[in-house]
Parts: sequence; structure tokens; C-alpha cells
Amino acid sequence: MQVGYSKKFQKQFKKCPKKIKTVFPKRLKLFLKDKNNPLLHHHALVGQRTGLFSINLSGDWRALYRNCCENKIMFVEIGTHSQLY
Repeated sequence: MQVGYSKKFQKQFKKCPKKIKTVFPKRLKLFLKDKNNPLLHHHALVGQRTGLFSINLSGDWRALYRNCCENKIMFVEIGTHSQLY
């Protein structure tokens, strides 16, 4: 599976705490191996965010992505629950 990152995601990622910058690659690796792992709490979003999916990074931090095509995803946002919703 190919993974892409939006400009907004990249900008938000640069502002993340060091802990999240360390955790994200680990959670991404876990996601690519098994997206239904309970640690990720992977789920589809509804309402204005329909079409996006969320994975849990650490406590209150989430990464949002969308499916671009058959074998590619695009991470579009990263932040705390209150920042994203």
C-alpha cells in the first residue's frame, strides 16, 4: 500500500510534540500490517468528515486519512481530538 501526506498534514506534523513524531511511524507500521489492530481504534468518520478515517496515535492524538485509490491512502490531518473535531 502506498502512503501519501497532504501539505496540511505535513505542516501539522512539524508542530507535533516529539512524542507524537516518534509514535506516528510506529503506528503507521502497525496500521499497514493490520489496520484493525485494537490499539489503532480505526474507524470511519461521519457527518462533515464522511469519507475520512481515523487512527489513534496516543491518548488524545489522532491521524486522519482518506482512501485515494485502490492501493493508496492520503493522510490529511493530525492533531488532538479537540483540534480535529
